[in-house]
Amino acid sequence: MRSIKKLTLLLTGIVIFVFAVAFQPQEEPVLSKAKLGEKLFFDPVLSRGEAISCASCHIPEFAFADTAAFSIGDKGTRLPRNSPTLTNLSGRTDFFWDGRASSLEEQALGPLAAHDEMDLPVEKAVERLKKHPFYGKAFQATFKTEVNEKNLLSAIASYERTLETTDTPYDRFLDGDESAMTESAKRGRILFIGKANCATCHSGEDFTADRFKSIGLFDGKKLNDTGRFKITGDSTHLGLFKVPGLRNVGVTAPYMHNAMFKTLKEVVQYYNTPDKFVSNSINRDLSLGSSLNLNDVEENDIVAFLEALTDDRFKRK
Repeated sequence: MRSIKKLTLLLTGIVIFVFAVAFQPQEEPVLSKAKLGEKLFFDPVLSRGEAISCASCHIPEFAFADTAAFSIGDKGTRLPRNSPTLTNLSGRTDFFWDGRASSLEEQALGPLAAHDEMDLPVEKAVERLKKHPFYGKAFQATFKTEVNEKNLLSAIASYERTLETTDTPYDRFLDGDESAMTESAKRGRILFIGKANCATCHSGEDFTADRFKSIGLFDGKKLNDTGRFKITGDSTHLGLFKVPGLRNVGVTAPYMHNAMFKTLKEVVQYYNTPDKFVSNSINRDLSLGSSLNLNDVEENDIVAFLEALTDDRFKRK
């Protein structure tokens, strides 16, 4: 009887211990800044009416650009410019089409505060997240302090800095794999560097010189977006827009700040003969003063090269 009693007490103790361990409060795992930013990026909690998230206008499957010509804001308002890709921005120096932000943190602040976009000023976003059952604890765990403007923007920007892409046919070609690009794309690369003179503006690892250019899409009438001029007030900046990087450009249609072109072929055709598209442009860059004299095959070759800049993760089957 005594041994049975001891065994019963032992088993009871084990059961109590197991239940105590199983049901004790578990600490939330500490997220990295980038992981916390990723969660925020896809969460509509950052828009006033919780109708949209960052990913609503920057769709992951399309290199974090939008397939619509103009994205729709929290209140259903159509935005005035096409949403560009967010990939390969960690090395950039200016953000937005007009360059009004100089860091990814400042860029993240823009859509939050914009009335027609997320319409949730950062101070209100901070207060909302402080009261949120997940984010209040998550920020405390990750940053060792409560939610504030600095760590909110830091989290989103940290995630955006992870969106770097280098797994493309072009990159494999540069690494010595001659079969990585088609013959058309190889010819297009030579044209891109040479006859078409694209590399003057689209240079470097991400195919952007980090400058502002007027390519002729401002005529003061139908095409009346003044671009960089709105920020600087400098009349020489009329119609200037940021030269975008070209990585993943094959999946980010439509193109240009005004979504004027639906395909890459149209883009190349424009650069080939800009006057056929906009006859009375104002302040167009002198490098676009005459036709490039590309034939149809050459235009297609340049398109093939541009498509070879698409990371494998975005390729459609």
